[in-house]
Amino acid sequence: MIFKDVREGQPYPDHRLSLRDWAKIPPRPVRMEELVTTTKVLHLDRLLSPDSTFFGDLFPHVVRWRGELYLEDGLHRALRSALHQRTVLHARVLDLDASRGGFKEYQRL
Repeated sequence: MIFKDVREGQPYPDHRLSLRDWAKIPPRPVRMEELVTTTKVLHLDRLLSPDSTFFGDLFPHVVRWRGELYLEDGLHRALRSALHQRTVLHARVLDLDASRGGFKEYQRL
């Protein structure tokens, strides 16, 4: 199995981070087998497009909430990595579990 689970929707509260806010979080390695997707639909045109990373962030966005890692954005990048036999993905990880003291990056790995 590529991902830990495949779900539809985001179970965590809205973090209201802009793309600029996400860009401030340094990318970290994340094991794909620990990720829970937040969408069941993948658009093949995005997966197969050679310039699929032209628009937006080059790194997927992951949210840690209640001990789970949710892949919020970048499903096509994660699947492309899996098709290349990679088990680790570099992603920007927002730790909502630490939100009591403000958001911080996920630093377990």
